[in-house]
Amino acid sequence: MSAFRIGSVFLALALTSAGAMAQATPPQRPGALAPSDKMENPSEPPAPAARTPAATLDRLFQRLHDAKSPEEAKGVASLIQRRWARSGSDTADLLMTRAQEALKAKQTELAIELLDRVVSLQPDWAEAWNQRANALYIAGDPIRSMVDIGEALKREPRHYGAMMGLGIILRQQGDDKAAMVAFRKALEVYPEFEAVKKAVDSLRYEVDGRDT
Repeated sequence: MSAFRIGSVFLALALTSAGAMAQATPPQRPGALAPSDKMENPSEPPAPAARTPAATLDRLFQRLHDAKSPEEAKGVASLIQRRWARSGSDTADLLMTRAQEALKAKQTELAIELLDRVVSLQPDWAEAWNQRANALYIAGDPIRSMVDIGEALKREPRHYGAMMGLGIILRQQGDDKAAMVAFRKALEVYPEFEAVKKAVDSLRYEVDGRDT
């Protein structure tokens, strides 16, 4: 199968999985009363909703979507990225920091080795998969990078950085239409994402122009 075909198929699988995860019904909060139990105690005031990390991220993503300027959006995006950067494990966070330092020092193989350990420790951490995708891309392995992008999007369907990375790889493979889909998906989440807006503008004639 050609790289072009692989890219198109992977885009469909990654974005479909992301959409399905985004629409899934969230599990009931542990310890919450069932509706029938609450009806048996009508005089008891309802418990306040838990301030979960997911709920906070939901609000941040709404603010990101509704931002009126690139500057406002960048501020919100920074808050989201700070949340993504925390795994809940001190060990995983330390390994992630070392991996990023290795990448800055152009020690790509070491970075991938460290990120392998992070993914093993925290397999549900979307940013771990996204960072390893980045390292694999730098190492010259776009196919494995796309696989990790898919894993990141399964865990965080709104990961606009992963969507942008997917679009970049697909464009380099010559699949402009699939790249445009990935870029536009990122803009649905982060409409003021300047780098992606520029990518869409540069592809508009090549993709949309062919169909007009």
